[in-house]
Amino acid sequence: MTAIKHALQRDIFTPNDERLLSIVNVCKAGKKKRNCFLCATVTTERPVQVNVVKVKKSDKGDFYKRQTAWALRDLAVVDAKDAVKENPEFDLHFDKVYKWVASSTVEKNTFISCIWKLNQRYLRKKIDFINVSSQLLEESVPSGENQSVAGGDEEAVDEYQELNAREEQDIEIMMEGCECAISNAEAFAEKLSRELQVLDGANIQSIMASEKQVNILMKLLDEALKEVDQIELKLSSYEEMLQSVKEQMDQISESNHLIHLSNTNNGKLLTEIEFLVNHMDLAKGHIKALQEGDLTSSRGIEACTNAADALLQCMNVALRPGHDMLQAVKQQQQRFSDLREQFARRLASHLNSVFVQQGHDQSSTLAQHSVELTLPNHHPFHRDLLRYAKLMEWLKNTDYGKYEGLTKNYMDYLSRLYEREIKDFFEVAKIKMTGTTREGKKFGLHGSSGKLTGSTSSLNKLSVQSSGNRRSQSSSLLDMGNMSASDLDVADRTKFDKIFEQVLSELEPLCLAEQDFISKFFKLQQHQSISGTATNESEEMDGGTLSRSYTSGVPQTISSEKDMIRQMMTKIFRCIEPELNNLIALGDKIDSFNSLYMLVKMSHHVWTAQNVDPASFLSTTLGNVLVTVKRNFDKCISNQMKQMDEVKISKKSKVGILSFVAEFEEFAALAESIFKNAERRGDLDKAYIKLIRAVFVSVEKVANESQKTPRDVVMMENFHRIFATLSRLKISCLEAEKKEAKQKYTDHLQSYVIYSLGQPLEKLNHFFEGVEARVAQGIREEEVSYQLAFNKQELRKVIKEYPGKEVKKGLDNLYKKVDKHLCEEENLLQVVWHSMQDEFIRQYKHFEGLIARCYPGSGITMEFTIQDILDYCSSIAQSH
Repeated sequence: MTAIKHALQRDIFTPNDERLLSIVNVCKAGKKKRNCFLCATVTTERPVQVNVVKVKKSDKGDFYKRQTAWALRDLAVVDAKDAVKENPEFDLHFDKVYKWVASSTVEKNTFISCIWKLNQRYLRKKIDFINVSSQLLEESVPSGENQSVAGGDEEAVDEYQELNAREEQDIEIMMEGCECAISNAEAFAEKLSRELQVLDGANIQSIMASEKQVNILMKLLDEALKEVDQIELKLSSYEEMLQSVKEQMDQISESNHLIHLSNTNNGKLLTEIEFLVNHMDLAKGHIKALQEGDLTSSRGIEACTNAADALLQCMNVALRPGHDMLQAVKQQQQRFSDLREQFARRLASHLNSVFVQQGHDQSSTLAQHSVELTLPNHHPFHRDLLRYAKLMEWLKNTDYGKYEGLTKNYMDYLSRLYEREIKDFFEVAKIKMTGTTREGKKFGLHGSSGKLTGSTSSLNKLSVQSSGNRRSQSSSLLDMGNMSASDLDVADRTKFDKIFEQVLSELEPLCLAEQDFISKFFKLQQHQSISGTATNESEEMDGGTLSRSYTSGVPQTISSEKDMIRQMMTKIFRCIEPELNNLIALGDKIDSFNSLYMLVKMSHHVWTAQNVDPASFLSTTLGNVLVTVKRNFDKCISNQMKQMDEVKISKKSKVGILSFVAEFEEFAALAESIFKNAERRGDLDKAYIKLIRAVFVSVEKVANESQKTPRDVVMMENFHRIFATLSRLKISCLEAEKKEAKQKYTDHLQSYVIYSLGQPLEKLNHFFEGVEARVAQGIREEEVSYQLAFNKQELRKVIKEYPGKEVKKGLDNLYKKVDKHLCEEENLLQVVWHSMQDEFIRQYKHFEGLIARCYPGSGITMEFTIQDILDYCSSIAQSH
């Protein structure tokens, strides 16, 4: 127990400036035994505090921890249960009765005795001790004090005491005087015993000799005891006086503690009151602004904005625990709620009036824009409304229902206004497209209604006319249905392009300005703050794939606000997409070439809108319209290919340049000028590939069906035109087709020349073909002249049939025939004639070579020379 007491003093009480006086090992009565220690302690600082501490051993280790402490002044009764018999049970009455069972009766009695002594010293018998043996309470207060004060130190002394230096020295001297001290301990002990007896006898004799001195000493001791009794009486009286002083000092100390506690509480209360006053007090000026502030002037709007912000701060103040239970706080919060509701109603009513007035004001300005292709400017209205942006943000944060109501009313009023403006705007655009062009009158287009009347079926027929004169050929070049420009000129197409571009240029800033205003006025986030991921959605169409990009993966709040902006824009501008589609349909009816202009312009505006915001209303709407334009473009290409496939030729006139070849040239030249530096060049390249392949197939088909014009001439002339067109326009995606066209032109030119030259020297050609056949059969060239059918006489006879005059006549007839086959517009006559001249000279040289090899030394020659051939050809070309 001593070791435990020292451990508890060291680990628990010394750090808390306490001294452990008594300890008892106990457990609670009637329950499962869980041992703990009750400790009686006093503080080392004044005023002294006496406590009873419960110490328990920790469950996680061998150390002890302080569990509960009671002040001794709170102890009312100590019940020892039985004053006669030994009983380890006892009760301590604090705020409630604690029943304990000590590990032994001795420990219990010792602990109760210590409590009694502390009660006598510090509490002056305020505690009642019942069922306690009187022997435990017989000790006097002073002795109890000495014991209680010194108890902790005396118990700290061990039974074993270490020898000091003098005692060690005396023992060593004594052992040195006896040699047998170490070798014979019994002899040494016997010797020491004899010497001790001698000393005792001497002492007794000395005491008996000094009896008189002893009596004197005893008398002095009696006197000293009397003095001690007197001193003790004085000390007792002093202690009683000091005890009263101590009690007064304790009362003063407790009073000071209460005063300090009161001051602390007052300070905290003042802090709380100042907090509530500073954060929940709304200035009278703000209250007046909320109730009566002018919402029409800039100064009044600013005052209302400041007041609304102040009100919001007061309502959103973070109250501390318990504040919401104060009646004043509840009343102030109710007052704030009433002010908020009143001002929200007044603000919503005023803004609704502003929306209605805007609709009336803008309607009055529509007349001046009805004859111009411009849209009214809403900037002044936006500028006036933006003064209320902060108040709208306040309304959004405080009364979302009224905020939503204002949003809906704004969409309703503005959608009707914009619908009138946009429809009138598109009506003007249709009038300008149709009312000033020959095509509008021809097609039955009326600007007032924007509708198409009359039949366009006659425009979709492809006729390929052939004639022998240049006028008929020229008139057939531009006769190709919807893709035809026979009734249109460049000025009309340019005008349409400008009108369409102006329509898009007017719509784009209008939508962007309205979207920016909605974002600022209704406090909606329209741009993402964090990068999102892009997903592509592709729509398959007849002529290709149109891709549109959308953004996803943005935060939910930003995404929902962006969706709200799109929904508002969609409702406000719900008429834009159908009006654009109607305008596109009108342009396509006027001239299907317009789909090229519209595809380029629309693609550029979609690209620009997607760079600003891929998911915006403008980007989405223009993307949807672009799909329609792309479909019209693909339909135009498909119709042209279909018309090529259905082409018919005249059996009585020569073919010449086919109309769809000329139309392809026109289409390519126009497309290159339109699509220069365009974003959707890929769509045009795909159309080129489809068209050129269809042209190749149709040219061969017409050449095979031609009866008046030789097949080689049809192929040669048309592929020459295709090659010239591709070479001039330098279309990179058609390089392979350009080479193919050149090859076909060259092959059919050579085929036509060879076929035509077989007729002027027909017999001579047959003769030498027979010679070559004999040589091919194995007859030696010098032995051919011995063949009956190919001897020298036969050769001379054939040569005589073709004198120079006959050759020139044959060439002249050949020239006339070629001139009859070829068309003038392609101007290939001289090219073909020069090729025939070269081929004739080649044949001449071939015949001369055969004569030299097969008829050596015969002296046989042609009756005309190469120079004669050159002269004949030149003379014939000049004469025609």
